[in-house]
Formats: sequence, C-alpha cells, structure tokens
Amino acid sequence: MDFLRKLFAVLLLCFAVQAQAEVMEGRDYKVLKPAQPVSSGNKVEVLEFFFYGCSHCYHLHGPLSSWEKTMPKDVDLQYVPVIFRDSWEPMARTFYALEAIGQREHLHNDLFEAWNVFGTDLSDQQKIAAFVAKRGVDRSKFDAAYNSFSLAGKVARSNQLVRSYGVRGTPTIAVDGKYIITGLEPAETIRVLNEVIKIARKERSKR
Repeated sequence: MDFLRKLFAVLLLCFAVQAQAEVMEGRDYKVLKPAQPVSSGNKVEVLEFFFYGCSHCYHLHGPLSSWEKTMPKDVDLQYVPVIFRDSWEPMARTFYALEAIGQREHLHNDLFEAWNVFGTDLSDQQKIAAFVAKRGVDRSKFDAAYNSFSLAGKVARSNQLVRSYGVRGTPTIAVDGKYIITGLEPAETIRVLNEVIKIARKERSKR
C-alpha cells in the first residue's frame, strides 16, 4: 500500500510539472489577429514594449537581460519604447539617441534604476543630457542624435507598432508578430516566452 501511495504521488508530481511546462492560449498568451509583419528575417522576432518609468518593466528588466545573454541564436530581441502620454516621449527619444551613438546597452540599466530606485527627475532633454553626460556619454553627440530627423522617424515607428499590436500596458512582449505575452510575473514571463518561441519556430518551419 505504501508503494502504491508513493507511486501515485510521483505520478501526480509528474503531471503537475508537465501541466506547468505547457502554455495555454488565453491563459499564458494571446494570438494577435491579424498577425503583424516582422523585420527579423529568418529569426524569430521578439519585441518588448516598455517604459523606463514602469515598475513592472523594471522588475522584468533583470530576468529579460539575463535571458538575452543566452537566448537562442535564431531569435532577434528588439526593444520598443512606448509613449502613452506626451511626458513619456523624452525617454523614447533617449532610448533611440543612445542606440544611435552606441551607448544604449551601457545605460539601459542605469535609466531603469534612475526612475525606479533613485527617483531621478528625467523629465526633459536638459536633465537627461546631464544625466548621461555624468556617465561618460558625449553630450553634444547625444543632443544631436536626440534632435535628429532620423530619430523622429523611429519614434513615429514606435507609435505605429504600439497601435498595430494593440498595446495597452507595459511590459508587453510580442513574438513573431503573432503572440502576445503580458500581465505575468517576471519568471513566468520568461518561461512562457521560451515556450511561445518554440511554437513560433515550429510555425515557421511549416512555411
């Protein structure tokens, strides 16, 4: 009898682990209709829609950054700064300006911490430029990129992506133009992301 009870317990544990590993449409992710075009070529595209001042984005930032370092080689991760109100635009411009001068990775974490840990006022270009200059960024290059015509185009594209994907909150992750992950805890987000990438990869293989 003891053996049967132990066997039953082991089977229940196996079923529980399997159920946790499987992701479900509607519970863990949703399917976007119509699907959106991607710019990642042969790679599975992953977009993170975020805002530096979003506490949920900040909590996901660490796990997602760790995941990025070991993500599959056939995956392309792109960050999309969201502008839900006019006061958010300076940070979107900051993201693209730093990207343009090769400093985005250097200050990505600092910007999250400035907003969410230290409560730094980064509400306009002057304050932001002073902040990045203290961290070794050439202020004149930053200002030029921040105000450039090409950057305005990137901000416009970001706004278009937010509308096309129907993003209503941050962070939101879109996989290969079709699968949307949002509203989960950071660890669960990464787990579901890995599983949804597998789904997207299988779908690509059928094309």
